[in-house]
Amino acid sequence: MPLLQLNNVSIAFHGAEKPFEAVKSLSFSLKAGESLAIVGESGSGKSVSMRAIMGLLDPLSLAGIQGEAWLESEKGRINLLADKTNWTDIRGRELAMIFQEPMTALNPVMRCGDQVTEVIRRHSRRNKKEVREHLEQLFAEVQLPDIPRMIRSYPHELSGGQRQRVMIAMALAADPKVLIADEPTTALDVSVQASILKLLHKLQQERGMALVFISHDLGVVKEIADRTLVMYRGREMEQGETEHLFHAPKHIYTRALIACRPTANLHGRLPVMSDFFVVGPDGALIEKTSGRQEPVSEPETPETKEVLVRVKDLQVSYRSENLWGKASDNRVIEHLDLEIHRGETLGVLGESGSGKSTTGRAIIQLIRYSGEVWMGDIRLFPAGQRGRKALARRIQLIYQDPYSSLNPRYRISQAFLEICTTHGIPYGEEKGKSLLRKVGLDDDAWNKYPHEFSGGQRQRIAIARALLADPEFIVCDEAVSALDVSVQAQVLNLLKELQKEFGLSYLFITHDLAVARYICDRILVLNKGRVAEIKPTTELFAQPENEYTRKLLSAYRDIR
Repeated sequence: MPLLQLNNVSIAFHGAEKPFEAVKSLSFSLKAGESLAIVGESGSGKSVSMRAIMGLLDPLSLAGIQGEAWLESEKGRINLLADKTNWTDIRGRELAMIFQEPMTALNPVMRCGDQVTEVIRRHSRRNKKEVREHLEQLFAEVQLPDIPRMIRSYPHELSGGQRQRVMIAMALAADPKVLIADEPTTALDVSVQASILKLLHKLQQERGMALVFISHDLGVVKEIADRTLVMYRGREMEQGETEHLFHAPKHIYTRALIACRPTANLHGRLPVMSDFFVVGPDGALIEKTSGRQEPVSEPETPETKEVLVRVKDLQVSYRSENLWGKASDNRVIEHLDLEIHRGETLGVLGESGSGKSTTGRAIIQLIRYSGEVWMGDIRLFPAGQRGRKALARRIQLIYQDPYSSLNPRYRISQAFLEICTTHGIPYGEEKGKSLLRKVGLDDDAWNKYPHEFSGGQRQRIAIARALLADPEFIVCDEAVSALDVSVQAQVLNLLKELQKEFGLSYLFITHDLAVARYICDRILVLNKGRVAEIKPTTELFAQPENEYTRKLLSAYRDIR
């Protein structure tokens, strides 16, 4: 008997002219102890379908839900999509969800221990001592260090991996039968990602839970799922055992999705979806029998002699105060030297807290530092110093989080106009729309607000906005981490094309080793603010010299 079973579930939202059907006749079943991965591009209906069975969709935006979602609960078999569903008893005890971004999912003004305790008390009758014991047991189970400190800490005081573990502890607090993990490892570096995946698999096996794992990372899916369901534009394309589906995909969409992933020996153009199929008038995918552009390997870009950005003895410290007001300096970057050549992509790898983003923000003059940063023969100084605005157009930053980097009250056209006004660029609607098309969005995006897009679509808009000023140097801070593999391929191709056309230089900060291997000419590995290793990409992956680099690369998973 399936623990969870969906029968022809369809979900529609109110649109400008007519309802938009986000999920169309979705069906699957899940047994206790089984794991199912749901993969697909942004907007394919992965998260929407799972939020529907959790009762988390906004009723004001819903045009209607059809179908059935049956759950074997303690009180018998219930339809989660029925109007009389008692969600207060179901959420937490029967179904639980781990959200993609723990920093926004956790309450910033509550201590982590109190947030998990709240769930324990809601679903059990334990006394104060038993609640504390269960809390400590949960934190130990998710392998959090220094448990008393973790319990007392606020979310902002923890690393990304630690916050995600707190989220997992909260989801497990009432011992649910079904755990839904919505992109739980997207923003984590490879080593933390590997530990979270092992933890989820271990907890699932020990507790006998059913696991629904939503992801756009095919390498991650291969690690954790027994079966995989592939979705495209709200429809199921293919479903089957994960190992078989990856090695012998039947549907053209699945084959295209796998082919878009960067591979070790490919340095030229990445395949994209349009190389494999076209969408017919009825929404069906029609496979291309000719004209497909196969991936072409190209030699890596040779190192040029002209240095565009030079960093000398860079040091960054953050001042913090304890509960008694005693201040101390936390050194994040120590004695960093590097050079970035014109037309080169320098990758930055390292675990969370290694100083990757801090390095990028110092170079772009967003934080204070000691040392020297030069662009050509001009020395740069932090914001507020003379000459900063004149150089701002030459340097741009693509942020990691598109939720906070786009003004929610601005239409996309207004966000682009702001850049043009700031830098004195002639306002060109056609140029803006052209950039949106290059990152995979149509002209309809021009007059929409950020909330009308998925996370991946918002990131594409942020990339197009950064390119609007025609910069020479761009810091890409996890710029493709929120993108599914097909859109990621489009963006990486675009970045390479623009680099070749305009001689752009990139500082490419990432935790995705497959992406770093594909796009970077050289790679800098940071370990606790210090340079562990810096060398050409091919050499680094073939013969890493530093022990920390070898440890980092050991977590590298290639789905091929």
